Amino acid sequence: MSGLRSTRTCPGLGEASDLKYPLGSKFREPLTQARFQQLFGDAEQDSELRAEPRWSRLRRQWRRRRASACSGPGAWRLLLARLPPLRWLPHYRWRAWLLGDAVAGVTVGIVHVPQGMAFALLTSVPPVFGLYTSFFPVLIYTLLGTGRHLSTGTFAVLSLMTGSAVERLVPEPLERNLSAIEREQLDAQRVGAAAAMAFGSGALMLGMFALQLGVLATFLSEPVVKALTSGAALHVLVSQLPSLLGLPLPRQIGCFALFKTLAAVLTELPRSSPAELTISALSLALLVPVKELNVRFRDRLPTPIPGEIVMVLLASVLCFTSSLDTRYNVQIVGLLPGGFPQPLLPSLAELPRILVDSLPMAMVTFAVSASLASIYADKYSYTIDSNQELLAHGVSNLISSFFSCFPNSATLATTSLLVDAGGNTQLAGLFSCMVVLSVLLWLGPFFYYLPKVSSRGGGGWLAGVAVSQLIGVVSLPPLPQGCLGLHQHLQHAPDVLPDAGTPTTMAHQPRGLCRMDGHMGGCRDPECGPGPGCRCGLLHDDCGLPHPELLQVPGLLVLSYPTPLYFGTRGQFRRILEWHLRLGEGGQEAPKTDDPPDAVAEPVRVVVLDCSGVPFVDAAGARDVVQLASRCRDAGIHLLLAQCNASVLGTLTQAGLLDRVSPEQLFVSVQDAAAYALETLELSGPKTCTVWV
Repeated sequence: MSGLRSTRTCPGLGEASDLKYPLGSKFREPLTQARFQQLFGDAEQDSELRAEPRWSRLRRQWRRRRASACSGPGAWRLLLARLPPLRWLPHYRWRAWLLGDAVAGVTVGIVHVPQGMAFALLTSVPPVFGLYTSFFPVLIYTLLGTGRHLSTGTFAVLSLMTGSAVERLVPEPLERNLSAIEREQLDAQRVGAAAAMAFGSGALMLGMFALQLGVLATFLSEPVVKALTSGAALHVLVSQLPSLLGLPLPRQIGCFALFKTLAAVLTELPRSSPAELTISALSLALLVPVKELNVRFRDRLPTPIPGEIVMVLLASVLCFTSSLDTRYNVQIVGLLPGGFPQPLLPSLAELPRILVDSLPMAMVTFAVSASLASIYADKYSYTIDSNQELLAHGVSNLISSFFSCFPNSATLATTSLLVDAGGNTQLAGLFSCMVVLSVLLWLGPFFYYLPKVSSRGGGGWLAGVAVSQLIGVVSLPPLPQGCLGLHQHLQHAPDVLPDAGTPTTMAHQPRGLCRMDGHMGGCRDPECGPGPGCRCGLLHDDCGLPHPELLQVPGLLVLSYPTPLYFGTRGQFRRILEWHLRLGEGGQEAPKTDDPPDAVAEPVRVVVLDCSGVPFVDAAGARDVVQLASRCRDAGIHLLLAQCNASVLGTLTQAGLLDRVSPEQLFVSVQDAAAYALETLELSGPKTCTVWV
């Protein structure tokens, strides 16, 4: 769009303006740096600040923070920041939230039991260690995490990464017919290696917390996270094919493992076990429809149907009544050890080799957990602390490794289940822990006849659980952009590196078009109206700021965003617009702006988004604009876009903007958009509501 301006001159004070062109003005000169300093001053003060060495400023800020933290109020603030329950528990709505948290926690806990055992087999450790990993990390995150709707525990992607590393560090002997003692020793070595990797990933995340690297969550764009989870989920699905078919195939390790596994499965397909194939088909025939019903009727069901636990009960009954363990060599879970394992420091003899695998695990844990927490925080209008998330997941992995747990993180399936079941706060995690604890202490014998893995290498029931949990995670559009043939540690490097290489000098916070004097939208030019109270929509001829007498319209909000709208800035962009348009839920914290409280006193009927200062928009930013259009439409607010360049408009169109707004809501200038609002939407009145973000 060309962004042409009208050549009409501004009417003087008291003169009537043309309703069709209420914002008409003559062309103005560009606002250069010299002109900016001449108009707004303070150049000497800025030069003095820039002359001070950056190291001196950082040292002074660090001393100030340390002094404040050593005081009584500072220590209390630090304690509140590091123990989030001290903040949200006093404000907990017991009558409104307790039932939802209890139902959601019990539902998630029921799913944790079969899912934990299934992902333990994916990690190449005995099933009971999946139950440990579904208890200790969940309990620790409840005390330290800031994601109210986040569910932690075993995660298929991390389990696959851990299992590949475990089998490389502790390979199975060539003679696969091991005695019971040899099998027990092999399992103990593998459990120690998995726990050591959890220790290493936890230590790395604690190091990231000490360096305050939570800001890296800003660079986790949604396409990168989708590509990461989709590609890794596809690796998990392919790795489970031998278990679903009952084929005695060793796990493929290294690059192109996906294609190697597919080739081996096709070669050995005639040797598949009919019993395991039947078990796998029955499990998927039960779990997949139940999962689809939960998704389609989530608004009608009081709580999601726990298909996993129903399948586990049916599998145990079928195995017991049909004697599958003796007639078809289907190995069962057996007696689960009761209680908890003895705390033990993981073996760190091969720490350098373990850190090589722990580093990508720590990055995947942080990327998935921080992204998932921010998604639900934006949806339910609260904030998370990315650095505190590093601390929570670092401590949960580090401490749980003492109890023989393998690496863990937030999980996509159980988080969605928690939200659908009505969870409200981290308290749901305590109810989930109670369910897992009851299995560890009392209900373990009921899983004695659960089919685990046959002598031929299958594991149909639990493999079906793992596969069903990944349905919906694989998103086809990101897959062609990833390197699926690479090892799961390396396949997402082409996706992550462009985002990691995004210039950090780009604006992370939306900035005004000029320097303000105490209020956003205020003007220092005495000829431009009442100083800081200037609130109108015409660009003044001299300073480029709104002129006070040419737009006096209640309910019209003009927003200017002179910053690239990409995944690094979209969060602040969304929060500021939600606050000014009052689209957030009650109790939403206002963004840190300098606007006076009365800047948004009038109900907003029309918002004009001036995109003349937006040089480009990425896919994540475009989706935020489309979501903003949908929310404005639902709230009865007319959204008008002005001065979008061709690139920005093309990206917005690809994101589906024209499905939310009509072409008549796109304008070449703010003047035309305001004229349309006045003439078509019949806006008039003595007061203006204009904000520059």
